Amino acid sequence: MTSNAPPSAHALAVILDEKAPKFEVTEIERTSLVHCEIIDEGASFDPVYTAKARILGDAFQEIGMGKYQWCLFCLTGLGWFSDNLWPIAAGLIIPPTVNEFQYQGAWLKFAQGIGSLVGSSFWGISSDIWGRRWSYNLTLFITGVFAMAAGASPNATTLCALVGAWNVGVGGNLPVDSAIFLGSSHTKFSPPSHQYLLTVLSIWWAVGQLVGSLVAWPLMANFSCASAADCPRASNQGWRYFLYAMGGLMTVLFFCRFLLFHLYESPKFLMSHGRDAEAVEVVHRVARFNGRTSSLTLEMLQEVDRAAAKAGAADAKGNKATLLGTLARFGGKHVKGLFATPKLALSTSILIILWALVGLGFNLYYGFLPYFLATRGADFGDGSVYITYRNQVILSVVGLPGALIGGWMVELPYLGRRGTLGLSTLVTGVFLMATTTSRSSNALLAWNCASTVTSNIMYGVLYAISPELFPAKDRGTGAALVACANHICGALVSSDVWNAG
Repeated sequence: MTSNAPPSAHALAVILDEKAPKFEVTEIERTSLVHCEIIDEGASFDPVYTAKARILGDAFQEIGMGKYQWCLFCLTGLGWFSDNLWPIAAGLIIPPTVNEFQYQGAWLKFAQGIGSLVGSSFWGISSDIWGRRWSYNLTLFITGVFAMAAGASPNATTLCALVGAWNVGVGGNLPVDSAIFLGSSHTKFSPPSHQYLLTVLSIWWAVGQLVGSLVAWPLMANFSCASAADCPRASNQGWRYFLYAMGGLMTVLFFCRFLLFHLYESPKFLMSHGRDAEAVEVVHRVARFNGRTSSLTLEMLQEVDRAAAKAGAADAKGNKATLLGTLARFGGKHVKGLFATPKLALSTSILIILWALVGLGFNLYYGFLPYFLATRGADFGDGSVYITYRNQVILSVVGLPGALIGGWMVELPYLGRRGTLGLSTLVTGVFLMATTTSRSSNALLAWNCASTVTSNIMYGVLYAISPELFPAKDRGTGAALVACANHICGALVSSDVWNAG
């Protein structure tokens, strides 16, 4: 589907020929690779943006896969790592903190949900306005600092406030990091042969769960009160040690991102804000980092502006950012871009509904299942702290292959992303329903292991396909919208379940 003409000639053809063919999703899906950059270009109403995006895409295809992409894979993966670690951490500290502070655990879950909602909204939208770089660095820092502070909480009110504060950072990880890595791959930071990494990236999500479980197991089992009847602070230090350790880890990871690797701003973001020279410079810096060269020149992008001016498609001054343009971005421009065409509006709406249902279903399951089993005589008699955290570690380990399996499945010609997502979601639902038949701890653990593997496949594909279907310049806002839907349903359901219990 690529042109043999030089990048600039191909781009100008798009502008000057109003009848230039538009690639549809159905055409892309007939290939083994879903190249969502073309979806973005087909959905754009700005022919200048579309033409320049193709030039930048060809430039990164010329650079190919290298050190920069692999560093980006590891460092953006920390967002997935944090996104799964901290929801699990909040759940792990509820029993010991309830014993110590004598409060309703629903308040902590509610604070978690509100913080994540604020974080996903603010960081996702701001990354489309001010760029990805600062959001990318600050989310881990905020998470680490407030998590360590929460470890010293003297009461439940302070704890819930700090849980909400650290989740402002957690909530921004996936909207920002997915926009960076997935958006970067669709400007062809990653060549087609490595597109499966978009799904495999979710292995960091499973690693976050595993690390949290491994650290919590000895700390919670050895430094926690047996019951609320006798739980002074001195004998209930496990959850505090856990937050110090995990918050410290986040702070170290922040410095790894900030000091050891220089993240360049997205060339598409720079180009869409009229900063063509900076976009070209980023391309050349990435090429040098990989030990290669790029033939991209500023003249190629400027030629698009000149051709567009002659054709009456755009003002001769291009799309230079002005104060009015900056203010306009706060007026819902990026939200409107997600609903610019009927097909794009349908895709956005379906994704919002899917993420809302995921937040609803998984929180209902994990919140309601213990009550369901207890009222039907499933008294396992082995609910010790040791066994609880041992099982959590087992689930974390068996979930690791899910991302790798998902990365392999999405490359199958007759399955692809949509088929893998549909199949893994269906099988996960079956396994979740099967857990209600459990009458022993081992049976419940077995069903949960099965659902963990398939749900990790599902999440891997869902995390990859969601930003892919949004236009690049609105990708952070789109990721924020679906994350908000997920967190709203999760917070409401979690609070209702805990209050009902």
